[in-house]
Amino acid sequence: MENIRNFVIIAHIDSGKSTLADRLLEITGTVEARNMRPQYLDKMELERERGITIKMAPVRMRYENDKQEYILNLIDTPGHSDFSYEVSRALAAVEGAVLLVDGTKGIQAQTLSNLRAARRAGLKIIGAVNKIDLNLPQLPRIIKAVAELLEVPEEEIFKVSAKTCEGVKELLKAVIEKVPSPMVGESDGSALSLIFDSLYDDHKGILAFVRVFSGEFRNGEEVSLFASEAKFKIKELGFFIPEFKSAAKMSSGEIGYIATGLKEPALVKIGDTIAKEKNNTRPLTGYREPTQVVFISFYPDGATKFEELQRGLERLRLTDAALHFEPDANDALGRGFKVGFLGQLHFEITASRLRREFNLEFLTSFPSIAYRIFDRGKEMVIKQPQDFPDKPDKVWQPMIKLEILVPQAYLSSVVNLKNIFDFEIQEIKNMGDNLLIIARMPLAELIRDFDDKLKSVSSGYASFSYELDGEAEAEVERLEILIVHDVVAALTRIVARKDVEREGRATVERLKELLPKQQFSQALQARAEGRIIARETIPAMKKDVTGYLYGGDRSRKMKLWKKQQRGKEKLKGMARVELSPEVFREILKK
Repeated sequence: MENIRNFVIIAHIDSGKSTLADRLLEITGTVEARNMRPQYLDKMELERERGITIKMAPVRMRYENDKQEYILNLIDTPGHSDFSYEVSRALAAVEGAVLLVDGTKGIQAQTLSNLRAARRAGLKIIGAVNKIDLNLPQLPRIIKAVAELLEVPEEEIFKVSAKTCEGVKELLKAVIEKVPSPMVGESDGSALSLIFDSLYDDHKGILAFVRVFSGEFRNGEEVSLFASEAKFKIKELGFFIPEFKSAAKMSSGEIGYIATGLKEPALVKIGDTIAKEKNNTRPLTGYREPTQVVFISFYPDGATKFEELQRGLERLRLTDAALHFEPDANDALGRGFKVGFLGQLHFEITASRLRREFNLEFLTSFPSIAYRIFDRGKEMVIKQPQDFPDKPDKVWQPMIKLEILVPQAYLSSVVNLKNIFDFEIQEIKNMGDNLLIIARMPLAELIRDFDDKLKSVSSGYASFSYELDGEAEAEVERLEILIVHDVVAALTRIVARKDVEREGRATVERLKELLPKQQFSQALQARAEGRIIARETIPAMKKDVTGYLYGGDRSRKMKLWKKQQRGKEKLKGMARVELSPEVFREILKK
Protein backbone atom coordinates (compact mmCIF):
# COMPACT_ATOMS: atom_id res chain seq x y z
CA MET A 1 0.00 0.00 0.00
CA GLU A 2 3.02 2.30 0.23
CA ASN A 3 2.72 3.15 -3.46
CA ILE A 4 -1.03 3.97 -3.39
CA ARG A 5 -2.32 7.57 -3.25
CA ASN A 6 -6.05 8.27 -3.00
CA PHE A 7 -7.10 11.89 -3.57
CA VAL A 8 -9.89 14.17 -4.83
CA ILE A 9 -10.05 17.48 -6.67
CA ILE A 10 -12.41 19.93 -4.94
CA ALA A 11 -13.35 23.43 -6.06
CA HIS A 12 -16.13 25.92 -6.70
CA ILE A 13 -18.14 25.30 -9.87
CA ASP A 14 -16.40 26.27 -13.17
CA SER A 15 -12.90 26.34 -11.64
CA GLY A 16 -11.47 23.78 -14.08
CA LYS A 17 -11.60 20.53 -12.05
CA SER A 18 -12.59 18.32 -14.99
CA THR A 19 -10.02 19.94 -17.28
CA LEU A 20 -7.30 19.36 -14.68
CA ALA A 21 -8.42 15.73 -14.45
CA ASP A 22 -8.05 15.50 -18.27
CA ARG A 23 -4.42 16.65 -18.03
CA LEU A 24 -3.68 14.11 -15.28
CA LEU A 25 -5.10 11.34 -17.49
CA GLU A 26 -2.80 12.49 -20.32
CA ILE A 27 0.35 12.81 -18.18
CA THR A 28 -0.11 9.35 -16.67
CA GLY A 29 -0.95 7.80 -20.05
CA THR A 30 -4.24 6.46 -18.67
CA VAL A 31 -6.04 7.62 -21.82
CA GLU A 32 -4.30 7.66 -25.19
CA ALA A 33 -4.06 11.08 -26.83
CA ARG A 34 -6.11 9.92 -29.86
CA ASN A 35 -8.97 8.87 -27.56
CA MET A 36 -8.89 11.99 -25.42
CA ARG A 37 -11.86 14.36 -25.34
CA PRO A 38 -12.68 17.36 -23.12
CA GLN A 39 -14.28 16.54 -19.74
CA TYR A 40 -13.34 12.89 -20.21
CA LEU A 41 -14.58 11.80 -16.78
CA ASP A 42 -17.94 13.52 -17.23
CA LYS A 43 -19.87 10.59 -18.72
CA MET A 44 -23.34 12.10 -18.84
CA GLU A 45 -24.44 14.09 -21.88
CA LEU A 46 -26.11 16.48 -19.44
CA GLU A 47 -22.73 17.22 -17.79
CA ARG A 48 -21.18 18.07 -21.13
CA GLU A 49 -24.08 20.30 -22.16
CA ARG A 50 -24.10 22.27 -18.92
CA GLY A 51 -20.31 22.22 -18.50
CA ILE A 52 -20.60 21.08 -14.88
CA THR A 53 -19.79 17.89 -13.01
CA ILE A 54 -22.89 16.25 -11.55
CA LYS A 55 -21.58 12.82 -10.57
CA MET A 56 -18.29 12.07 -8.83
CA ALA A 57 -16.01 10.16 -11.19
CA PRO A 58 -13.30 7.77 -9.91
CA VAL A 59 -10.30 6.79 -12.02
CA ARG A 60 -7.17 4.69 -11.40
CA MET A 61 -3.88 5.95 -12.86
CA ARG A 62 -0.34 4.58 -12.86
CA TYR A 63 2.62 6.96 -12.73
CA GLU A 64 6.35 6.49 -12.37
CA ASN A 65 8.22 8.93 -10.13
CA ASP A 66 11.89 8.54 -9.12
CA LYS A 67 11.96 5.02 -10.66
CA GLN A 68 9.06 3.89 -8.49
CA GLU A 69 5.59 3.18 -9.85
CA TYR A 70 2.59 4.63 -8.00
CA ILE A 71 -1.12 3.83 -8.18
CA LEU A 72 -3.09 7.07 -8.07
CA ASN A 73 -6.83 6.84 -7.38
CA LEU A 74 -8.44 10.16 -8.28
CA ILE A 75 -12.08 11.13 -7.69
CA ASP A 76 -13.30 14.17 -9.63
CA THR A 77 -16.11 15.84 -7.66
CA PRO A 78 -18.99 18.26 -8.42
CA GLY A 79 -18.63 21.92 -7.49
CA HIS A 80 -22.24 23.08 -6.97
CA SER A 81 -23.54 23.25 -3.40
CA ASP A 82 -26.56 21.07 -4.31
CA PHE A 83 -24.13 18.17 -4.84
CA SER A 84 -22.12 18.61 -1.65
CA TYR A 85 -23.31 15.14 -0.55
CA GLU A 86 -21.45 13.66 -3.54
CA VAL A 87 -18.32 15.48 -2.35
CA SER A 88 -18.70 14.25 1.26
CA ARG A 89 -18.81 10.61 0.10
CA ALA A 90 -15.72 11.07 -2.07
CA LEU A 91 -13.83 12.64 0.85
CA ALA A 92 -14.51 9.57 3.02
CA ALA A 93 -12.79 7.32 0.47
CA VAL A 94 -9.47 9.21 0.17
CA GLU A 95 -6.54 10.61 2.17
CA GLY A 96 -5.80 13.83 0.27
CA ALA A 97 -7.41 16.70 -1.64
CA VAL A 98 -6.30 19.23 -4.25
CA LEU A 99 -8.14 22.49 -3.53
CA LEU A 100 -8.36 24.22 -6.92
CA VAL A 101 -9.06 27.98 -7.11
CA ASP A 102 -10.05 29.82 -10.29
CA GLY A 103 -7.34 32.42 -11.01
CA THR A 104 -9.86 34.75 -12.70
CA LYS A 105 -12.28 34.79 -9.74
CA GLY A 106 -10.26 33.89 -6.66
CA ILE A 107 -11.73 32.28 -3.58
CA GLN A 108 -15.46 31.65 -3.97
CA ALA A 109 -18.21 30.49 -1.65
CA GLN A 110 -18.00 26.77 -2.42
CA THR A 111 -14.20 26.93 -2.06
CA LEU A 112 -14.72 27.68 1.64
CA SER A 113 -17.45 25.05 2.04
CA ASN A 114 -15.37 22.29 0.40
CA LEU A 115 -12.29 23.25 2.41
CA ARG A 116 -14.21 22.91 5.68
CA ALA A 117 -15.50 19.48 4.60
CA ALA A 118 -11.98 18.30 3.67
CA ARG A 119 -10.60 19.47 7.00
CA ARG A 120 -13.38 17.68 8.90
CA ALA A 121 -12.45 14.50 7.00
CA GLY A 122 -8.83 14.93 8.15
CA LEU A 123 -7.37 15.07 4.63
CA LYS A 124 -4.01 16.45 3.52
CA ILE A 125 -4.91 19.54 1.47
CA ILE A 126 -2.79 20.86 -1.39
CA GLY A 127 -3.63 24.31 -2.73
CA ALA A 128 -3.50 25.18 -6.45
CA VAL A 129 -4.50 28.23 -8.50
CA ASN A 130 -5.70 27.52 -12.06
CA LYS A 131 -5.77 29.49 -15.35
CA ILE A 132 -2.30 31.08 -15.03
CA ASP A 133 -2.03 30.98 -18.86
CA LEU A 134 -4.27 34.08 -18.96
CA ASN A 135 -1.47 36.27 -17.48
CA LEU A 136 -3.78 37.63 -14.80
CA PRO A 137 -2.65 40.81 -13.01
CA GLN A 138 -4.51 39.77 -9.84
CA LEU A 139 -2.74 36.38 -9.65
CA PRO A 140 -0.25 37.32 -6.87
CA ARG A 141 -3.13 38.60 -4.69
CA ILE A 142 -5.15 35.41 -5.23
CA ILE A 143 -2.15 33.19 -4.42
CA LYS A 144 -1.58 35.15 -1.22
CA ALA A 145 -5.28 34.82 -0.27
CA VAL A 146 -5.24 31.04 -0.86
CA ALA A 147 -2.03 30.67 1.18
CA GLU A 148 -3.62 32.59 4.06
CA LEU A 149 -6.74 30.46 3.81
CA LEU A 150 -4.72 27.21 4.01
CA GLU A 151 -2.27 28.74 6.54
CA VAL A 152 0.79 27.79 4.47
CA PRO A 153 3.60 29.80 2.79
CA GLU A 154 2.81 31.18 -0.69
CA GLU A 155 5.52 28.90 -2.16
CA GLU A 156 3.35 25.88 -1.31
CA ILE A 157 0.49 27.07 -3.54
CA PHE A 158 0.88 25.50 -6.97
CA LYS A 159 0.34 27.62 -10.07
CA VAL A 160 -1.21 25.57 -12.88
CA SER A 161 -2.95 25.86 -16.20
CA ALA A 162 -5.31 22.94 -16.76
CA LYS A 163 -5.66 24.14 -20.35
CA THR A 164 -1.94 24.17 -21.34
CA CYS A 165 -0.73 21.62 -18.71
CA GLU A 166 1.73 24.14 -17.23
CA GLY A 167 2.57 23.22 -13.63
CA VAL A 168 0.39 20.07 -13.64
CA LYS A 169 3.35 17.63 -13.45
CA GLU A 170 4.69 19.46 -10.41
CA LEU A 171 1.25 19.27 -8.79
CA LEU A 172 1.07 15.54 -9.49
CA LYS A 173 4.48 14.99 -7.89
CA ALA A 174 3.33 16.96 -4.85
CA VAL A 175 0.33 14.62 -4.51
CA ILE A 176 2.73 11.66 -4.43
CA GLU A 177 5.02 13.33 -1.89
CA LYS A 178 2.45 14.94 0.43
CA VAL A 179 -0.66 12.73 0.41
CA PRO A 180 -0.16 9.82 2.85
CA SER A 181 -0.53 6.23 1.71
CA PRO A 182 -3.66 4.41 2.97
CA MET A 183 -3.73 3.15 6.54
CA VAL A 184 -4.72 -0.45 7.25
CA GLY A 185 -8.13 -0.40 8.92
CA GLU A 186 -8.62 -2.09 12.28
CA SER A 187 -10.55 -5.35 11.98
CA ASP A 188 -10.43 -8.96 13.09
CA GLY A 189 -8.88 -9.94 9.78
CA SER A 190 -12.10 -9.80 7.77
CA ALA A 191 -12.16 -8.00 4.43
CA LEU A 192 -14.21 -4.80 4.69
CA SER A 193 -15.09 -2.22 2.03
CA LEU A 194 -17.24 0.91 2.09
CA ILE A 195 -19.77 1.57 -0.70
CA PHE A 196 -19.45 5.22 -1.81
CA ASP A 197 -21.50 5.02 -5.02
CA SER A 198 -23.33 2.53 -7.27
CA LEU A 199 -25.02 2.06 -10.61
CA TYR A 200 -27.18 -0.55 -12.37
CA ASP A 201 -25.97 -2.87 -15.13
CA ASP A 202 -28.50 -5.06 -16.98
CA HIS A 203 -26.10 -8.02 -17.07
CA LYS A 204 -24.08 -7.72 -13.85
CA GLY A 205 -26.77 -6.31 -11.59
CA ILE A 206 -25.88 -3.50 -9.19
CA LEU A 207 -22.25 -2.37 -9.36
CA ALA A 208 -21.02 -1.13 -5.97
CA PHE A 209 -18.19 1.45 -6.09
CA VAL A 210 -16.05 0.68 -3.05
CA ARG A 211 -12.98 1.67 -1.07
CA VAL A 212 -11.38 -1.38 0.57
CA PHE A 213 -10.32 -0.56 4.12
CA SER A 214 -9.01 -3.96 5.20
CA GLY A 215 -8.37 -7.44 3.84
CA GLU A 216 -8.76 -8.63 0.29
CA PHE A 217 -11.66 -9.46 -2.06
CA ARG A 218 -11.50 -12.00 -4.89
CA ASN A 219 -13.78 -13.00 -7.77
CA GLY A 220 -16.35 -15.65 -6.89
CA GLU A 221 -16.11 -15.18 -3.12
CA GLU A 222 -19.31 -15.02 -1.07
CA VAL A 223 -19.72 -11.73 0.75
CA SER A 224 -22.55 -9.97 2.59
CA LEU A 225 -23.99 -6.51 3.13
CA PHE A 226 -24.49 -5.26 6.69
CA ALA A 227 -27.57 -3.03 6.28
CA SER A 228 -29.74 -5.27 4.10
CA GLU A 229 -28.12 -8.56 5.26
CA ALA A 230 -28.11 -9.68 1.63
CA LYS A 231 -25.51 -12.27 0.59
CA PHE A 232 -24.08 -12.68 -2.88
CA LYS A 233 -21.15 -14.12 -4.81
CA ILE A 234 -18.90 -11.54 -6.44
CA LYS A 235 -19.63 -11.81 -10.17
CA GLU A 236 -16.77 -9.47 -11.08
CA LEU A 237 -14.51 -6.91 -9.48
CA GLY A 238 -12.07 -4.45 -10.92
CA PHE A 239 -10.89 -0.86 -11.30
CA PHE A 240 -11.78 2.36 -13.15
CA ILE A 241 -9.13 2.82 -15.86
CA PRO A 242 -11.30 4.92 -16.45
CA GLU A 243 -13.62 2.35 -18.08
CA PHE A 244 -14.41 -0.73 -16.00
CA LYS A 245 -11.54 -3.24 -16.14
CA SER A 246 -11.91 -6.54 -14.32
CA ALA A 247 -9.21 -7.90 -12.02
CA ALA A 248 -8.62 -11.06 -10.00
CA LYS A 249 -8.55 -9.34 -6.61
CA MET A 250 -8.84 -5.99 -4.81
CA SER A 251 -6.77 -5.28 -1.70
CA SER A 252 -6.77 -2.89 1.25
CA GLY A 253 -6.33 0.77 0.27
CA GLU A 254 -7.62 0.30 -3.28
CA ILE A 255 -10.67 1.86 -4.92
CA GLY A 256 -12.71 -0.11 -7.43
CA TYR A 257 -16.05 -1.77 -8.16
CA ILE A 258 -17.77 -5.01 -7.17
CA ALA A 259 -20.50 -6.54 -9.39
CA THR A 260 -23.06 -7.90 -6.94
CA GLY A 261 -25.44 -9.64 -9.35
CA LEU A 262 -28.29 -8.24 -7.23
CA LYS A 263 -31.20 -6.78 -9.19
CA GLU A 264 -33.17 -5.17 -6.35
CA PRO A 265 -32.01 -1.53 -5.86
CA ALA A 266 -33.15 -1.40 -2.20
CA LEU A 267 -30.60 -4.08 -1.20
CA VAL A 268 -27.51 -1.97 -1.96
CA LYS A 269 -27.30 1.22 0.08
CA ILE A 270 -24.70 3.97 -0.21
CA GLY A 271 -22.60 3.96 2.99
CA ASP A 272 -23.14 0.24 3.65
CA THR A 273 -20.24 -2.15 4.32
CA ILE A 274 -19.41 -5.21 2.24
CA ALA A 275 -17.75 -7.90 4.40
CA LYS A 276 -16.27 -11.26 3.54
CA GLU A 277 -16.89 -12.56 7.07
CA LYS A 278 -19.29 -10.83 9.45
CA ASN A 279 -18.21 -12.80 12.55
CA ASN A 280 -17.91 -10.24 15.37
CA THR A 281 -17.10 -7.59 12.80
CA ARG A 282 -18.54 -4.11 13.05
CA PRO A 283 -19.51 -2.21 9.89
CA LEU A 284 -17.42 0.72 8.73
CA THR A 285 -18.64 4.19 9.58
CA GLY A 286 -21.03 5.15 6.82
CA TYR A 287 -22.25 8.59 5.74
CA ARG A 288 -24.52 11.06 7.40
CA GLU A 289 -27.90 10.80 5.69
CA PRO A 290 -28.51 13.79 3.40
CA THR A 291 -31.27 16.20 4.40
CA GLN A 292 -33.75 16.79 1.60
CA VAL A 293 -34.91 20.40 1.66
CA VAL A 294 -37.11 20.81 -1.43
CA PHE A 295 -40.11 18.56 -2.10
CA ILE A 296 -41.75 18.27 -5.51
CA SER A 297 -44.41 15.79 -6.64
CA PHE A 298 -43.98 13.87 -9.93
CA TYR A 299 -47.02 12.51 -11.80
CA PRO A 300 -46.93 10.27 -14.91
CA ASP A 301 -47.95 12.03 -18.12
CA GLY A 302 -48.50 11.00 -21.72
CA ALA A 303 -47.58 7.38 -22.42
CA THR A 304 -45.69 6.97 -19.14
CA LYS A 305 -47.24 4.67 -16.53
CA PHE A 306 -46.93 4.90 -12.73
CA GLU A 307 -44.81 1.72 -12.58
CA GLU A 308 -42.39 3.07 -15.20
CA LEU A 309 -41.91 6.28 -13.22
CA GLN A 310 -41.30 4.23 -10.07
CA ARG A 311 -38.73 2.06 -11.85
CA GLY A 312 -36.95 5.12 -13.22
CA LEU A 313 -36.69 6.74 -9.77
CA GLU A 314 -35.41 3.50 -8.22
CA ARG A 315 -32.69 3.13 -10.86
CA LEU A 316 -31.74 6.78 -10.50
CA ARG A 317 -31.43 6.43 -6.71
CA LEU A 318 -28.62 3.92 -7.27
CA THR A 319 -26.46 6.67 -8.76
CA ASP A 320 -27.89 9.47 -6.61
CA ALA A 321 -27.95 8.52 -2.95
CA ALA A 322 -29.45 11.89 -1.98
CA LEU A 323 -32.67 11.17 -3.87
CA HIS A 324 -35.63 10.25 -1.68
CA PHE A 325 -39.20 9.54 -2.80
CA GLU A 326 -42.47 8.21 -1.43
CA PRO A 327 -45.92 7.51 -2.98
CA ASP A 328 -48.26 10.46 -3.45
CA ALA A 329 -51.71 10.89 -4.99
CA ASN A 330 -53.72 13.74 -6.44
CA ASP A 331 -57.40 13.92 -7.40
CA ALA A 332 -56.63 15.57 -10.72
CA LEU A 333 -53.31 13.95 -11.66
CA GLY A 334 -53.66 10.48 -10.13
CA ARG A 335 -50.87 8.48 -8.47
CA GLY A 336 -47.35 9.85 -8.32
CA PHE A 337 -44.38 10.37 -6.03
CA LYS A 338 -43.35 13.07 -3.57
CA VAL A 339 -39.61 13.46 -4.25
CA GLY A 340 -37.11 15.15 -1.93
CA PHE A 341 -34.13 17.12 -3.30
CA LEU A 342 -31.06 18.90 -1.91
CA GLY A 343 -31.90 22.05 -3.87
CA GLN A 344 -33.38 23.51 -7.05
CA LEU A 345 -30.49 22.43 -9.31
CA HIS A 346 -30.70 18.88 -7.91
CA PHE A 347 -34.38 18.83 -8.99
CA GLU A 348 -33.60 20.18 -12.49
CA ILE A 349 -30.86 17.60 -13.06
CA THR A 350 -33.03 14.72 -11.79
CA ALA A 351 -35.96 15.73 -14.02
CA SER A 352 -33.64 15.99 -17.06
CA ARG A 353 -32.10 12.56 -16.34
CA LEU A 354 -35.54 10.91 -16.00
CA ARG A 355 -36.52 12.29 -19.40
CA ARG A 356 -33.25 11.50 -21.19
CA GLU A 357 -32.14 8.21 -19.64
CA PHE A 358 -35.55 6.58 -19.16
CA ASN A 359 -37.70 8.39 -21.77
CA LEU A 360 -40.29 9.29 -19.14
CA GLU A 361 -42.98 11.96 -19.39
CA PHE A 362 -44.31 13.56 -16.21
CA LEU A 363 -45.79 16.65 -14.60
CA THR A 364 -44.34 18.25 -11.47
CA SER A 365 -45.98 20.25 -8.70
CA PHE A 366 -44.90 23.53 -7.14
CA PRO A 367 -41.75 23.10 -4.98
CA SER A 368 -42.42 23.02 -1.22
CA ILE A 369 -40.43 22.57 1.98
CA ALA A 370 -41.14 20.83 5.29
CA TYR A 371 -42.69 22.94 8.09
CA ARG A 372 -42.91 21.93 11.74
CA ILE A 373 -46.20 23.07 13.26
CA PHE A 374 -47.86 23.06 16.67
CA ASP A 375 -51.63 23.00 16.48
CA ARG A 376 -54.26 22.11 19.10
CA GLY A 377 -51.72 20.50 21.40
CA LYS A 378 -50.14 18.36 18.67
CA GLU A 379 -46.78 18.78 16.99
CA MET A 380 -46.22 17.50 13.45
CA VAL A 381 -44.04 17.94 10.36
CA ILE A 382 -45.94 18.97 7.23
CA LYS A 383 -44.48 18.25 3.79
CA GLN A 384 -47.74 18.37 1.83
CA PRO A 385 -49.29 21.85 1.48
CA GLN A 386 -52.77 20.25 1.51
CA ASP A 387 -52.11 19.01 5.09
CA PHE A 388 -51.29 22.47 6.42
CA PRO A 389 -54.04 23.62 8.87
CA ASP A 390 -55.85 26.94 8.45
CA LYS A 391 -54.65 28.75 11.56
CA PRO A 392 -51.99 26.71 13.41
CA ASP A 393 -50.84 27.91 16.82
CA LYS A 394 -47.18 28.06 15.78
CA VAL A 395 -45.17 27.33 12.66
CA TRP A 396 -41.41 26.82 12.38
CA GLN A 397 -39.57 26.84 9.07
CA PRO A 398 -36.06 25.57 8.21
CA MET A 399 -33.39 28.28 8.04
CA ILE A 400 -30.12 28.36 6.16
CA LYS A 401 -26.79 30.05 6.81
CA LEU A 402 -25.74 31.90 3.66
CA GLU A 403 -22.18 32.78 2.74
CA ILE A 404 -22.05 35.24 -0.16
CA LEU A 405 -18.71 36.24 -1.69
CA VAL A 406 -18.99 39.42 -3.72
CA PRO A 407 -16.66 42.18 -5.01
CA GLN A 408 -16.94 45.38 -2.99
CA ALA A 409 -18.40 47.29 -5.95
CA TYR A 410 -21.55 45.14 -5.80
CA LEU A 411 -22.02 45.18 -2.03
CA SER A 412 -24.94 47.64 -2.00
CA SER A 413 -26.75 45.77 -4.81
CA VAL A 414 -26.52 42.48 -2.90
CA VAL A 415 -27.58 44.09 0.39
CA ASN A 416 -30.61 45.62 -1.39
CA LEU A 417 -31.85 42.10 -2.11
CA LYS A 418 -33.24 42.29 1.42
CA ASN A 419 -36.13 44.22 -0.13
CA ILE A 420 -37.05 41.13 -2.18
CA PHE A 421 -35.85 38.22 -0.04
CA ASP A 422 -36.28 37.94 3.69
CA PHE A 423 -32.72 37.55 4.98
CA GLU A 424 -30.76 39.01 7.87
CA ILE A 425 -27.09 39.97 7.45
CA GLN A 426 -25.07 38.87 10.48
CA GLU A 427 -21.52 39.79 9.48
CA ILE A 428 -19.48 41.28 6.61
CA LYS A 429 -15.74 40.67 6.48
CA ASN A 430 -12.86 40.92 4.02
CA MET A 431 -11.82 37.82 2.08
CA GLY A 432 -8.95 38.75 -0.25
CA ASP A 433 -10.33 41.07 -2.95
CA ASN A 434 -13.91 40.17 -2.03
CA LEU A 435 -16.28 40.69 0.84
CA LEU A 436 -17.80 37.73 2.64
CA ILE A 437 -21.42 38.35 3.66
CA ILE A 438 -22.72 35.94 6.28
CA ALA A 439 -26.51 35.97 6.49
CA ARG A 440 -29.45 33.91 7.72
CA MET A 441 -32.46 33.29 5.51
CA PRO A 442 -35.55 31.04 5.38
CA LEU A 443 -35.01 28.05 3.10
CA ALA A 444 -38.28 28.88 1.34
CA GLU A 445 -36.71 32.12 0.03
CA LEU A 446 -33.90 30.16 -1.64
CA ILE A 447 -36.29 28.35 -3.99
CA ARG A 448 -37.75 31.67 -5.15
CA ASP A 449 -34.90 32.03 -7.69
CA PHE A 450 -32.48 33.61 -5.22
CA ASP A 451 -29.53 32.34 -7.27
CA ASP A 452 -30.73 34.05 -10.48
CA LYS A 453 -31.40 37.36 -8.72
CA LEU A 454 -27.99 37.31 -7.00
CA LYS A 455 -26.19 36.68 -10.30
CA SER A 456 -28.25 39.42 -11.95
CA VAL A 457 -27.50 42.20 -9.43
CA SER A 458 -23.79 41.29 -9.27
CA SER A 459 -23.25 40.84 -13.04
CA GLY A 460 -22.40 37.21 -12.33
CA TYR A 461 -19.52 37.96 -9.93
CA ALA A 462 -21.20 36.93 -6.66
CA SER A 463 -21.20 33.31 -5.49
CA PHE A 464 -22.86 31.71 -2.51
CA SER A 465 -23.02 28.51 -0.53
CA TYR A 466 -25.42 27.51 2.20
CA GLU A 467 -26.06 24.96 4.91
CA LEU A 468 -29.07 24.25 7.12
CA ASP A 469 -29.08 26.37 10.25
CA GLY A 470 -31.89 25.30 12.56
CA GLU A 471 -35.41 26.73 12.54
CA ALA A 472 -37.28 29.97 13.12
CA GLU A 473 -40.91 30.93 13.55
CA ALA A 474 -42.66 31.55 10.25
CA GLU A 475 -45.46 33.85 9.14
CA VAL A 476 -46.99 31.67 6.43
CA GLU A 477 -50.43 30.71 5.16
CA ARG A 478 -51.91 27.97 3.02
CA LEU A 479 -52.95 29.37 -0.35
CA GLU A 480 -55.75 27.42 -2.04
CA ILE A 481 -57.08 27.87 -5.56
CA LEU A 482 -60.79 27.15 -6.15
CA ILE A 483 -62.44 26.64 -9.52
CA VAL A 484 -66.24 26.79 -9.37
CA HIS A 485 -65.94 26.44 -5.56
CA ASP A 486 -63.84 23.21 -5.73
CA VAL A 487 -60.30 23.27 -4.31
CA VAL A 488 -57.62 22.22 -6.84
CA ALA A 489 -55.26 20.33 -4.53
CA ALA A 490 -52.34 20.32 -6.99
CA LEU A 491 -52.24 24.14 -6.91
CA THR A 492 -52.22 24.45 -3.11
CA ARG A 493 -49.05 26.07 -1.71
CA ILE A 494 -47.59 27.45 1.50
CA VAL A 495 -46.79 31.13 0.97
CA ALA A 496 -45.35 33.88 3.19
CA ARG A 497 -48.19 35.97 4.61
CA LYS A 498 -46.77 39.12 3.03
CA ASP A 499 -46.85 37.52 -0.44
CA VAL A 500 -50.07 35.53 -0.27
CA GLU A 501 -52.35 38.13 -1.90
CA ARG A 502 -49.94 38.82 -4.76
CA GLU A 503 -49.42 35.10 -5.44
CA GLY A 504 -53.16 34.36 -5.25
CA ARG A 505 -54.07 37.15 -7.66
CA ALA A 506 -51.34 36.15 -10.13
CA THR A 507 -52.55 32.53 -10.15
CA VAL A 508 -56.24 33.25 -10.79
CA GLU A 509 -55.35 35.75 -13.51
CA ARG A 510 -53.17 33.13 -15.19
CA LEU A 511 -55.96 30.54 -14.93
CA LYS A 512 -58.40 32.95 -16.55
CA GLU A 513 -56.07 33.10 -19.57
CA LEU A 514 -55.64 29.33 -19.77
CA LEU A 515 -59.08 27.82 -19.08
CA PRO A 516 -61.58 27.52 -21.95
CA LYS A 517 -65.12 28.88 -21.65
CA GLN A 518 -67.94 26.52 -20.65
CA GLN A 519 -71.74 26.61 -20.89
CA PHE A 520 -71.71 28.13 -17.38
CA SER A 521 -69.69 30.91 -15.75
CA GLN A 522 -66.55 29.78 -13.86
CA ALA A 523 -65.54 31.46 -10.63
CA LEU A 524 -61.77 31.39 -10.04
CA GLN A 525 -60.87 32.18 -6.43
CA ALA A 526 -57.77 32.30 -4.23
CA ARG A 527 -58.38 31.51 -0.56
CA ALA A 528 -56.17 31.86 2.52
CA GLU A 529 -57.23 31.14 6.12
CA GLY A 530 -60.86 30.86 5.06
CA ARG A 531 -61.06 34.24 3.31
CA ILE A 532 -61.23 34.92 -0.42
CA ILE A 533 -58.28 37.16 -1.34
CA ALA A 534 -58.63 37.25 -5.14
CA ARG A 535 -61.30 36.41 -7.72
CA GLU A 536 -61.71 36.28 -11.47
CA THR A 537 -64.71 35.04 -13.48
CA ILE A 538 -64.73 33.33 -16.86
CA PRO A 539 -68.13 34.20 -18.40
CA ALA A 540 -70.32 31.48 -19.89
CA MET A 541 -70.41 30.84 -23.62
CA LYS A 542 -73.24 32.76 -25.27
CA LYS A 543 -75.79 31.38 -27.70
CA ASP A 544 -78.53 33.42 -29.31
CA VAL A 545 -81.63 31.32 -28.53
CA THR A 546 -83.93 33.89 -30.17
CA GLY A 547 -82.17 34.00 -33.51
CA TYR A 548 -84.86 32.05 -35.34
CA LEU A 549 -87.64 34.43 -34.17
CA TYR A 550 -88.70 37.13 -36.58
CA GLY A 551 -90.85 40.02 -35.43
CA GLY A 552 -93.65 39.47 -32.91
CA ASP A 553 -93.99 40.42 -29.26
CA ARG A 554 -90.80 40.87 -27.21
CA SER A 555 -92.34 38.69 -24.44
CA ARG A 556 -91.61 35.57 -26.55
CA LYS A 557 -87.87 36.44 -26.51
CA MET A 558 -88.03 37.15 -22.76
CA LYS A 559 -89.47 33.68 -22.10
CA LEU A 560 -86.66 32.02 -24.08
CA TRP A 561 -83.95 34.07 -22.33
CA LYS A 562 -85.34 33.17 -18.89
CA LYS A 563 -85.50 29.50 -19.85
CA GLN A 564 -81.89 29.68 -21.01
CA GLN A 565 -80.87 31.39 -17.75
CA ARG A 566 -82.60 28.67 -15.65
CA GLY A 567 -80.78 26.02 -17.66
CA LYS A 568 -77.42 27.68 -17.05
CA GLU A 569 -78.13 27.98 -13.30
CA LYS A 570 -79.06 24.28 -13.15
CA LEU A 571 -75.92 23.36 -15.12
CA LYS A 572 -73.81 25.56 -12.85
CA GLY A 573 -75.05 23.63 -9.81
CA MET A 574 -73.84 20.38 -11.34
CA ALA A 575 -70.67 21.86 -12.85
CA ARG A 576 -67.21 20.45 -12.20
CA VAL A 577 -64.18 21.70 -14.11
CA GLU A 578 -61.39 19.19 -14.84
CA LEU A 579 -57.98 20.78 -15.40
CA SER A 580 -56.16 19.19 -18.31
CA PRO A 581 -52.45 18.23 -18.00
CA GLU A 582 -51.67 21.01 -20.50
CA VAL A 583 -53.20 23.63 -18.19
CA PHE A 584 -51.28 22.21 -15.23
CA ARG A 585 -48.07 22.29 -17.23
CA GLU A 586 -48.56 25.97 -18.06
CA ILE A 587 -49.66 27.09 -14.59
CA LEU A 588 -46.75 25.30 -12.90
CA LYS A 589 -44.19 27.01 -15.10
CA LYS A 590 -42.06 29.70 -13.43
